[in-house]
Amino acid sequence: MSAIAIITARGGSKRIPGKNKKEFLGKPILCYSIEAALSSGLFEEVMVSTDDEEIAQIARQAGAHVPFMRSKDTADDFATTDDVLMEVLAEYEKRGQVFEYMACIYPTAPFVTAKKLQDALRILQEEKGSGVMPVVKYSFPPQRGMAVREGRLEYCYPENAMKRSQDLEKIYHDCGQFYIYKVDEYRACKGELPDGYVPIVVPETQVQDIDNLSDWKLAEMKYKMMMEGC
Repeated sequence: MSAIAIITARGGSKRIPGKNKKEFLGKPILCYSIEAALSSGLFEEVMVSTDDEEIAQIARQAGAHVPFMRSKDTADDFATTDDVLMEVLAEYEKRGQVFEYMACIYPTAPFVTAKKLQDALRILQEEKGSGVMPVVKYSFPPQRGMAVREGRLEYCYPENAMKRSQDLEKIYHDCGQFYIYKVDEYRACKGELPDGYVPIVVPETQVQDIDNLSDWKLAEMKYKMMMEGC
C-alpha cells in the first residue's frame, strides 16, 4: 500500500492574517497536521502544498516535504481544494510517484490525530469505499430552524415545529479537518464520489471552525480538553 498526505496551506488569509503559520498553543498551527500525519505511520510521503516560502520553511522544519511550490493558478482566492489536490497528484506523477491512497489534511485542524487518520483508512478499506469524511452532528435539529422574514421569526419547516428532537433524523456536517480517498477513484471524479463518503462521527468538543480570533480561542480551549481526555 502506498499513501500520500497532502496538507493544503496557502499563504493568503484575509480574516486571520498568517492563519496557517500563526501560533496555536505555542507552535504554528500547521505543525499539528504535519505531526498527526507523520506519527500515523500511514504515509510514504507527507507534503505541504503552499505558495508561501515561510510556510514551506515551517513545514520542512516539522518534517514534511515541500518538493515544489504551488502554482499561481491554485494559489488564488478562486482555486478549490480539488484543484490543489489534482495539481499535486499530477506533479508527483511527473516525478514517477503514484499512490493508492491520499489524505487531504487542512492546515488549521489541530484536532486531527494519528489515530483518527488510522481509523479513517481502516474504515475506508473495510467498507470498500472511495472516500472517508469526518462529520459532526448538529447540536440542534436543523429541521426546527427559523428564519427572519419581514421582521418576524418563521419556522423554515413548519411541519417539524412541534416534533420531538428524538423523532427527527440526525443531520451531520463536514468537520473541515481531513478526507481520505482512493486515488484512482478520486481522480476519476475529482471528489464527486458516485458512491458517497463513508462517515466518521466526531464529537462536537473536537470540532471548531476557525474564522476569527474568538474561534481561535475556542479551538485552543477545546484542544486542551481533548488532550486532558475531557
